[in-house]
Amino acid sequence: MKSLALILSLAVLYGCASKPAAPPAPAPQALPVAEVHIDTATTYQEYPASIEGTINVEIRPQVSGTLDRVYADEGAYVSKGQPLFKINENPYRQALNNAKASLHAAQGALSNARLEVEKLTPLVQNKVVSDYQLKAAKAAQEIAQGNVEQAQAQVGIAQINIGYTTIKAPVSGYIGRLLKKQGSLVTPADAEALTQLSDVHQVHVYFSLGETDFINFKSQYAGGTLQDKIKHLPPVSLVLSDNSTYSIPGHIDVIDGQFDKTTGAITVRASFPNASGLLRSGNTGKVRLSLQHSNVAIVPQDATIEMQDKVFVYAVGDSNKVAKQPITIAGKSGTNYLVKDGLKAGQQIVLSGVDHLQDGMKISPQKAPEKAVAIAKN
Repeated sequence: MKSLALILSLAVLYGCASKPAAPPAPAPQALPVAEVHIDTATTYQEYPASIEGTINVEIRPQVSGTLDRVYADEGAYVSKGQPLFKINENPYRQALNNAKASLHAAQGALSNARLEVEKLTPLVQNKVVSDYQLKAAKAAQEIAQGNVEQAQAQVGIAQINIGYTTIKAPVSGYIGRLLKKQGSLVTPADAEALTQLSDVHQVHVYFSLGETDFINFKSQYAGGTLQDKIKHLPPVSLVLSDNSTYSIPGHIDVIDGQFDKTTGAITVRASFPNASGLLRSGNTGKVRLSLQHSNVAIVPQDATIEMQDKVFVYAVGDSNKVAKQPITIAGKSGTNYLVKDGLKAGQQIVLSGVDHLQDGMKISPQKAPEKAVAIAKN
């Protein structure tokens, strides 16, 4: 019996010794986290824009003729009143001479008519001739007077046409392409202008806001009317086509009176000084608007996950366990979301690796080296 008990004891001990030990629990995953802090946030929105000079004038001939001279070169700066083109004036000079000759003839006829009235007046008074002859003479004098005035008008028209043969700059600015060269025949009915003249000492930059952006835009600034709000708008920046920023800020000064029914957008104009002439009509760029956002958190998009049209972050709770938390997005700024609801100051959220997390999972939080989340002050 003792031998049997010993054998059974050894078997039990052997069985216990051969049973494998349970594996240790996996270490919590180390993930970067950041605390939500209170801060001021300004974001920027860019809108495609077109640039125009304050004045863009088509230079067209007002009389027909051969282009004798071209005084300005393409791209040159010209002053108001400076001659640009000269049309051959010989036909118009002869027309002026002819109009003057007609005026002299009309003036001579008027003198004869006056003499006739002067001659007949005493004769009628003395009843030598009938009153009818004097009335006819006075009518002839009025006709002669009308002919003189008509001839004077023709002289004036001829002089104006001679003046039109010298085409001058109506404003100061830069000459565009010269589409007609010396010797070309030009007429007022030409499909193309001789050139364009742009006054670009100041430029207008036009861009469009959608309806939602326009509503947000209006709500940002003080003022009871749109004109009052324009006065409170901060300066705007112009980003050129090479992504460089124009050195001088501009100001929004005009907002269109209605939305475009086709695009659903409203046109806004900003003006920029351009004394150096670096900007030209026809340039393109982007207008950069600064917008203030109140009570929002700036959260990196990498710290969020989207599910069924909703956006979530993982907040770190007690015992370093994470919980999926829905947030409300107010907009975007670069690679960040602007969050208006769902986060509070002092919370910790996971910054990356959220795709592999689940509710209740324990992590090893690693504090981010720099502040990555901010809530804007009022």
